[in-house]
Amino acid sequence: MISNGEETRAAVAEQAAQWFVANDEGLLSPQESAALLAWLRASPMHVEELLRVAVIARDLPGACTDPAHSADALLVRARAGSLWSRFRAALEDMPARRGLSAAAAVAALGVTVGALLLWNLRPGAPVTAPESVTALHFVSGHGEVQTHRLADNSVLHLNTDTDVTVRYSRSARLVTLTAGETAFEVTHEAGRPFRVLAGAAEVVDLGTRFDVRRDDGSTVVTVAEGRVAVAQSLIPASGPGNGKSSEPPQSVELAAGQQLTVARGAVWPATPVAVDVTRTMAWLHRQIVFEGQPLGQVVAEFNRYAPKPIEIATPALRDLEISGVFSVDDSEAFVAFLRSLDGVQVDVTASTVRVSQR
Repeated sequence: MISNGEETRAAVAEQAAQWFVANDEGLLSPQESAALLAWLRASPMHVEELLRVAVIARDLPGACTDPAHSADALLVRARAGSLWSRFRAALEDMPARRGLSAAAAVAALGVTVGALLLWNLRPGAPVTAPESVTALHFVSGHGEVQTHRLADNSVLHLNTDTDVTVRYSRSARLVTLTAGETAFEVTHEAGRPFRVLAGAAEVVDLGTRFDVRRDDGSTVVTVAEGRVAVAQSLIPASGPGNGKSSEPPQSVELAAGQQLTVARGAVWPATPVAVDVTRTMAWLHRQIVFEGQPLGQVVAEFNRYAPKPIEIATPALRDLEISGVFSVDDSEAFVAFLRSLDGVQVDVTASTVRVSQR
């Protein structure tokens, strides 16, 4: 499994590659150079990854003509040695790369050296960068739960089958939940609001921990700590575009222990309801908790994680109320529980678990 540190470095490496390509296509404008310097000064990791990209770019033509230079070998060489040795080799050899001028190579690495000096001599004069957007995209697989710490120290917990995009700029933080469920631990910033767009709902953090889940045709927002403001999203269902929308006409404020369901076309404003947050967010501990709820609902929830789907063959069983705490990773224990129910028969095949009335 990939660690959080590796995920962070992979995201930084992608940004470094974008900066390198932008410079390769033509010298950066003064504003773009200022933005690059600001990005480099944010972390030594940014400097290191830009140097790593430069070294790989230097060696790439050789890999195209010499089979002995595999992609893996290039990556190993790019990760070897000190930052300075990589910089010196890249500075000496990069102008020879086909399609990259010496001026462009020196410009790309020269601005990196400047950033290294600025980093080592901090604190220094602040660099004013133009408004720019950094986007990160996270996807969790079936049955998988992920955790990602963002640049502002906020934390995202992705539940199973979740697709989420994070866009940060100097003035705004925008998260678009395309599918699934995400729990948020937000570091509050007065001058940079944290918004979540999820289907029919737009959520604005007011300093809190909360959960947003997209179901068929609706979005469910649950607050664990603090407060959030929820409104019907004015963004078209086709997508958020540039993330800008008109001010919602009315929002509903939720406090800890409250939940709100938002659906397009439904009566607004909706009324919050009190919920057991521990039960609602038990998935963070890879559990699902039910108390007197229909078997059909329990099975639907368990199928979000189970490697083999569970089917209820007898419709009357869907209304059977059950209670319990189940691990999403232990499907065998859940099957055993179903077999313990009076009048219930469970047949396990290679592709499914079939539940019927005995």
